[in-house]
Order: sequence, then C-alpha cells, then structure tokens
Amino acid sequence: MNPDYPLVAAIVVSLVLLQLNQRRGSPVLAIFNRWLRWFIFAFGAAAVCIDLGWTNRPYAVLAVAFFLVWFLLETLYNWLAIHALSVSPLPLFPRFTLNHSSEEWPTHPRLLKIRDWLRANGFKQVQALKAEVGPGIHLRVSIYQDTDAGMRLQITFLPQGNGALAVSYSLSTNTVSGYRYVTDNLHLPFGGFYPENWLVERNPWRRSLARMVKRHRNRLARGNEMIAPWTTDPLNDLNTQQRELERINTELGFLFPQAEREEHGKISHEGRYRVWKEYWMLNYFGRSVRY
Repeated sequence: MNPDYPLVAAIVVSLVLLQLNQRRGSPVLAIFNRWLRWFIFAFGAAAVCIDLGWTNRPYAVLAVAFFLVWFLLETLYNWLAIHALSVSPLPLFPRFTLNHSSEEWPTHPRLLKIRDWLRANGFKQVQALKAEVGPGIHLRVSIYQDTDAGMRLQITFLPQGNGALAVSYSLSTNTVSGYRYVTDNLHLPFGGFYPENWLVERNPWRRSLARMVKRHRNRLARGNEMIAPWTTDPLNDLNTQQRELERINTELGFLFPQAEREEHGKISHEGRYRVWKEYWMLNYFGRSVRY
C-alpha cells in the first residue's frame, strides 16, 4: 500500500472533524483533531523530506524530529497569545450584568435539549447574565437552581473562533461549615488560585449534564456536609467571586499588582507559565492541572 494513503485519509478525517465541530463545539472532538493534526504534520513533513531527497535520515527519526518541531512552534504561539492577553485591555475576571435581551438561550436543537432536561429534572432558571470579554463578544450565562435551592448551576455559552458555540457547566453548593463545593467541566485555562474554602473539581472530558449533576451530588455525599441553601442574588454573588479571585491571585503572585500592570501586563511570569501548562494539558489531554 502506498504510504501516502494513510496520510491522505488522516487529512480527510481531520477536515471532516473540523466541519463537524463547527456545529457541535465539542472540546472532545477538538482534542482528537489536534492530536490528528500533530501526527499529520510530523509524518507528512518526514515523507516530504524523503520524497524530495533532502536527507537520508530514517523516516522514523524524521517523524520524531518534526513531532518536536510542532511542539516548539505551538509553544511559541501559545506564549505569544498569553503575552498578548496579559498586555491587552481585555478583563481576566469580567464583570457580569443582567441579560435582558431575547438571546439568553441559543436556539440550536442540541442546546434546547439541555433546557428540556433542566425542566424535567426540577431546575428553575434564576437569572440570565452576560459579560463583555471583547469588542462585541459576550459570554452568556444562565443560572439555575434545583428545587431545594442547595445546588446552583451556571451554564456558560462560549463563542468559538470558528463560529460554533460551546457550552460548559459549573455546579456550586455552599455548606453550613463554610465550604463551597464546585464541580465544573470548563475547558478554558485558569492556572490561578482559588479561595481556600473552595473545593474545586474540574472535569473537562465530562460533557453530559446529567453525569455532572450526579458527580456533584456524590461529592457532597462523601463530604457528609450539611448544605446551606442559596440565598444570595446570582449576579451579586458572581461579581463578588470575580473580585475575590482577582484579589487572591494578585496577593499570591499570579497577577502583577495594579501599579505594575501598565509596565508588565496583568499576568506575572510564573502565572504565564501556569496558564501555558494548563492550556496545553487541556488542549491535548482534556485535564486541568492540579497545583
């Protein structure tokens, strides 16, 4: 069999996955496609070098070398992107406002099924929020609570560069002892620090809302904690969280102090490394780094 056939087949599969994910916005498909593109580059570049007679090195050695070249090029690109984010005026912890528009929930059939599941399982919408993260780009958030008001669900709709819309879930429960249990499947890199009383578990691979809710309830059951019902307004609570996260990450060195940000940017050098590491782990393994 012609050795070029598997490469051509892999390219076709990659293009199909790209088109499919423009409609689904699935991090899982994106991860698979990133690995596929990596191997296509490594083996394709090695084949080109041999076919054109540029080197007499073994094919396997060339493939490994180009595999590392891809890693270095992507690392450089990600470092430049993180630096650009650090020095840009875009907020790292955006402030939310009430969303009074009619666009609080997308009309895609895949996302409407999620809303139907929420209604069938006793979740009621509390508020619809939005935050501007760039010129004309908004994060849309819908806040739901279960019937006992002990579990608050934050559904975030994330616009993708290809026009797709990804959805992420974050479940939060406060306990009488002062802890906050958070279970989410966010696939955006954070790399920073959480408050000491937050018990956070990130599951980027877990895309089913039903399984997310089950996982969160299992964590609460294992913790054997008495649940404190939610009484705070979601908008105020979310913005308070954002201010608290910014304060903690400034104090612990993830962010530069306000007085130094104009000269150095927002994210410290250690913070940029942490963001890069988590970004790479999420992009290729779907795992959040545990510090």
